[in-house]
Amino acid sequence: MQKFRHRLEKSLETLEINLSELQMERMAGHAAELVTWNQKMNLTAIKEPFEVAEKHFSDSIAVASFLKDESSLADIGSGGGFPGIPLKIMNPELNIILIDASQKKINFLKHVIRRLKLENIEAAHARVEDLKSDKAFFNRFDAVISRAFTDLGRFVDLSLPLLHPGGRIYAMKGKHLDMEMTPALSRAFEYETHHYCLPFEKADRYVVRLSAKKGF
Repeated sequence: MQKFRHRLEKSLETLEINLSELQMERMAGHAAELVTWNQKMNLTAIKEPFEVAEKHFSDSIAVASFLKDESSLADIGSGGGFPGIPLKIMNPELNIILIDASQKKINFLKHVIRRLKLENIEAAHARVEDLKSDKAFFNRFDAVISRAFTDLGRFVDLSLPLLHPGGRIYAMKGKHLDMEMTPALSRAFEYETHHYCLPFEKADRYVVRLSAKKGF
């Protein structure tokens, strides 16, 4: 995975992000498992180490500095573990649950968690639509995050039952999210948008952080 490591280092250098050697080893370990498992099942359409480094890992890592002081996080539609596993590697104190509707992907995520010896992170097989009636998930998290899971309004509706009062929603997308901020969302939520660019892909990325206004 030398090509992966080199591309990730260069990409993060442009984003002014530094990894420790342990963090890099764990990122590379996750990437190696992703490439290996992807040969047998469809985890991701992004297969080349160069692309995996930037489109999956740099994209996920870039969000870490935008997170507030959350101690618990749900990653909705985690797929191959993005952004949840890189965020866990960047912040070992963060308690994370990776949620996905595909049992095969959950099996992969559990394998990676064991392989990297990560603590206080688990993978749950579930449809997020069903979690609002699951007492184990109700009002459980400080924050919910997802990467291009669905449109913003629907993502907010699905996330709210999972959040503590005052919890935050983080939506990652490849386009500016202002166009998805409907009048109803703007009335109910304070929001802040963070922009970054994937340097080799020359691709703009955005993440919006939403917090419910008092009285909503």
